[in-house]
Amino acid sequence: MTDDSTASTTARPTLAAVARLAGVSNSTASLAFSGTGPVSDATRERVLAAARQLDYAGPDPRARSLRRGRSGIVGVVMEERVADAFRDPIKIALLDGITDEIAAVDAGVLILTDAGEAAQRIEDAPMDAVVLVGCSPRLDESVATLRRRGIPLVAIEGDPAAGVPTIGQDNREATRRAAEHLRELGHRDVAVVALPLTRDRARGPLTASRRNPGSSTTALDRLAGARDVFPGAGGWTTRGSFVEEGRIAGEALLEDPATRPTAIIAQSDLLAAGVIRAAEELGLDVPGDVSVVGFDGVRVDGLWPYDLTTLVQPAVEKGRAAGRAIVDMLEGGEPHPTAFTSVFHRGNTTAPPSR
Repeated sequence: MTDDSTASTTARPTLAAVARLAGVSNSTASLAFSGTGPVSDATRERVLAAARQLDYAGPDPRARSLRRGRSGIVGVVMEERVADAFRDPIKIALLDGITDEIAAVDAGVLILTDAGEAAQRIEDAPMDAVVLVGCSPRLDESVATLRRRGIPLVAIEGDPAAGVPTIGQDNREATRRAAEHLRELGHRDVAVVALPLTRDRARGPLTASRRNPGSSTTALDRLAGARDVFPGAGGWTTRGSFVEEGRIAGEALLEDPATRPTAIIAQSDLLAAGVIRAAEELGLDVPGDVSVVGFDGVRVDGLWPYDLTTLVQPAVEKGRAAGRAIVDMLEGGEPHPTAFTSVFHRGNTTAPPSR
C-alpha cells in the first residue's frame, strides 16, 4: 500500500504549482523563467522563490533533453512585435489559455515573431511544439522548416499551410451580425476601423491598394463580414489594436460633417474606445451622432459610462484549445481542430441614426 504523504512529497513539482504558490498566472510564471515579456523584477523574484521552495528546476532545455528527450519549450509565434502583443488583452488571454494547458506536460513558452532575428530563432530555437497566433500565409517557409524538424504545429486563426490544425474564430460571421444590427437600426452610411492589413502595418484610408495585398486573415475576414451587409463600406486601417490608433482613425472619419458616417464598426474594443474618444473630442454624442461597435469583449479602462456594443470572443478558451492540441500531439495523439463562436452583446453605444 502506498503512503499518500510519501507520494505527495516525491511527486515532481510543476510550473502550475509554482504559479499558484507565487500568486501569479501560469503564463506569468512561464515568462519569468524564459526572461521574455513585461514581468517586473519583483514578480520574477517571487516566482523564482516559489520555485526554490518547491524544488522546481524550471523548463531548462538542457536538463529536459537529458531527462525526457524534450526541450520543455512551446514556441508561440506572433506577427507583431512582442512589446505590441503585450499591450493587447486578447494576446494575453490567449497566452494564459495556452500555458494553462501545457502545464500538464510541464512546459513553458518562448515568444517569437516572424521578423528580423526572431525569424531566425523560429528555425533553430529548441522547441517541442509551436503555436502560430493569427499568422498569415507568408509564414509558409518557416512552417516548412518547422515541419522538416518534425515540430508539431497548431494555428490560432490565421491562414497556415495545409495540414496545420487550426483553432478557428467566426470573424466574418460575427462581424456580419454586428453589421446587420446596425442595418436594422436604420444605418446605411457605415465605416470600418480595421486592424493592420499588411506587413508594414501602414495607417491610412481603407483603400483597395491597402486591402487587396492584405495578409492578415483576421482583419480581412472581419472586413468581409462588414461588407457582406454594407458592400461599399470604406474606413481606416490602423497600426494595431490600441486606443490611440482608434482615436486617430475616429478623428479622420468623423471630423468632416459632409463625409461623416452614422456608424463605425471597429475591429477591436480598444479601437472602438479610441473612436469614442475622438467623437467626444469633436463634440459628438455616442450613440446620438454616431454609433460604435467593437469586437473582443474585453474590459477597457476609462470607457465608463459606455457599455460597448461588441462581439465577445472566448480568447482564453481559444488558447486552451491550442494548448490541448499541443499536449495531444506531444503525447502521440491526434489534435482536434476547433471553431469558436462569438456572442453579440448590445450595449449603449448603438442607436438609430439621427439623420
